[in-house]
Amino acid sequence: MNDERLELFLERIREIPAEETVPEPYRDFFVREAKYILAVLAEAEKAGKGCDEPLSVLEERNLLVYGDVLPENYGVSYGNPAFACERLGRDYGQILGFLYTEVFGLYAFALEGRRFDVCAILELYLQVYGAFTDGELPGTDYLREIIYYYNYDYCREFLQDFVADQVDPARTFAADIINSADLSDVRYLYRYGEYVSDNERETAAFLASLPEEEIEKMARTFTEGYRIGFVVTGKDLSRKKTVNIRYRLGFERMVKAAIRQFADMGLSPVIFRQSLHRLTFRPGKTGFAGGTVNSQYDYDHRNDDALFTDEKFITRKLASLREAFEEQKENAAAHAGPAVIDVFGETPFSPAACPGAVKFTPEQTKMKARYTTQASQITNRYIIGSERSFTIIAFPVPEIGENFPEIFRETIRINTLDYTTYQRIQQKLIDALDRGKCVRVLGTNGNETDITVQLYRLSDPEKETIFENCVADVNIPVGEVFTTPVLRGTEGLLHLPGVFLEGLYFKNLRLTVKDGVITDYTCGNFDTEEENRRFIEENILFHHPTVPMGEFAIGTNTTAYEVGKRYGIEGLFPILIAEKTGPHFAFGDTCYSWDEDNITFNPDGKAIVARDNDFSILRKTDIGKAYFGCHTDITIPYDELQSIRVVTETGEEISLIENGRFVLEGCGELNEPLEALEKKG
Repeated sequence: MNDERLELFLERIREIPAEETVPEPYRDFFVREAKYILAVLAEAEKAGKGCDEPLSVLEERNLLVYGDVLPENYGVSYGNPAFACERLGRDYGQILGFLYTEVFGLYAFALEGRRFDVCAILELYLQVYGAFTDGELPGTDYLREIIYYYNYDYCREFLQDFVADQVDPARTFAADIINSADLSDVRYLYRYGEYVSDNERETAAFLASLPEEEIEKMARTFTEGYRIGFVVTGKDLSRKKTVNIRYRLGFERMVKAAIRQFADMGLSPVIFRQSLHRLTFRPGKTGFAGGTVNSQYDYDHRNDDALFTDEKFITRKLASLREAFEEQKENAAAHAGPAVIDVFGETPFSPAACPGAVKFTPEQTKMKARYTTQASQITNRYIIGSERSFTIIAFPVPEIGENFPEIFRETIRINTLDYTTYQRIQQKLIDALDRGKCVRVLGTNGNETDITVQLYRLSDPEKETIFENCVADVNIPVGEVFTTPVLRGTEGLLHLPGVFLEGLYFKNLRLTVKDGVITDYTCGNFDTEEENRRFIEENILFHHPTVPMGEFAIGTNTTAYEVGKRYGIEGLFPILIAEKTGPHFAFGDTCYSWDEDNITFNPDGKAIVARDNDFSILRKTDIGKAYFGCHTDITIPYDELQSIRVVTETGEEISLIENGRFVLEGCGELNEPLEALEKKG
């Protein structure tokens, strides 16, 4: 679509605010959207000319683009399904609500010069608007058809961009900002076109105040973890050419240093906007992101693709994904995997039920689960799972509170703990675990967990081991031993009075496990059992009828636990830190998914042989049943832990933890931070 076509669309949209052919309240919606479209495209043109404007001008532009869905405005925003459905009627509200979300993404597309996407959105807006100008309200079936074919017809182009953004180093929008901007001037943040909150501004200012040596150290921990991940798994990094760097705005000084360090490894960055690709195609944390505008808005629109999901669309979507990867197969084969800088400390989000939000039918739920599984298979066929790796590290953001500088420096300390100490202590735990046929975990202090995890049986204990001795490589910081549990006989109740999973708060979460899979589930977030179960189905089961326990681990990073308790931030830790502060259970794929046949070794030279379960082994006969495309870690903190005991074949019990303290001989050092915390009261 060329400039002439774009101008024709804009010329038509300029006429709409003065027209009265559409009856109220629908006219109000279309006029508001027309004014928004014209305003944000005009602002994108100004922003694209540089960022020499005063900070106040940049902030006003940011508010113009994102202000309508900020919490204080959300109650009367058409982006709010509750408001849209109340004002426009349920069916019209949901359909026009989807149109709202598409228009809401215009600014980012325009700023990156993606005219095809801009024109596609404007064309959709005008087509829907035109349906309301015929003298009577259009049928909702007709409107759904417009939405359907917008997604169906442009599916191929959308996915071509999505895949290219992941693997093509020629797409340098973000890297150009990082490498060219004055990172001591926070105005550079507005060049992205993302929402910029106090978190991003204050993070950038804080990092600007740190000495270069400290920035280099932070980046080196990050990039070395990535490199070592290839070394310890026996993968050849020299064959790779790109690394996908994912981060939150404000961390550019660290990212810039990381880009230099990755270049020394022969890797170029691929960095793209997390929010750029439509909800339908966005697979979680995939690129750079600005501040959180409104988590409730994101939650309310999480299932908008139910408006057009059917077998025909899923088939086209999968075919388009294959075509897109085939076009990028050389870049995909050279891609090494993601390097992620996560953040924590934002105000926890507990979603509210929205009666106007779009929901999946049971049939659509099955379709979406099938798409997730098959899309994962396609991705791993081109970005080969057995040849890639990753690393992830996390830092706090200023929203965590007045102790932000101290917590940030404590996080650097946690991320750089001496791995040799943990490696030695964790080997003691593994030696005891390798003697077991199962492990029993009991909760306390309001935690009702009582679960038994079956362990792999070793055929040669002198050369084989069940658990991986995990220090600080791909999963920073140090501090866990983990395994793939045997499913048959793994059973019991996993209970958490309260826990955050991927930024969502679960109250009184209860998962019943039988033969290694979830058989029943509930929580206390909502007033109805239906809503509670749906919350789990969407965010733990991910639309599968059930998922297995893919991992059992024991976290050993009591230092991180002590820091969390001392500052009262333990509930804000991201999973990669939280999972190190107690035993955790992951549901979905194993830690070795797509890489089960690549045997790796612990530092003691023993092969880690507990890699498969009854599902993942099906990759050899029916790969469609082997993987689930999800992996959700759920941690029991030490203060909710009564005991962890290994049960041997003879019935002997070996205590690892009792009353929240490590009692196995050789592990006493891990209790020192816990005892220091106890003394401080």
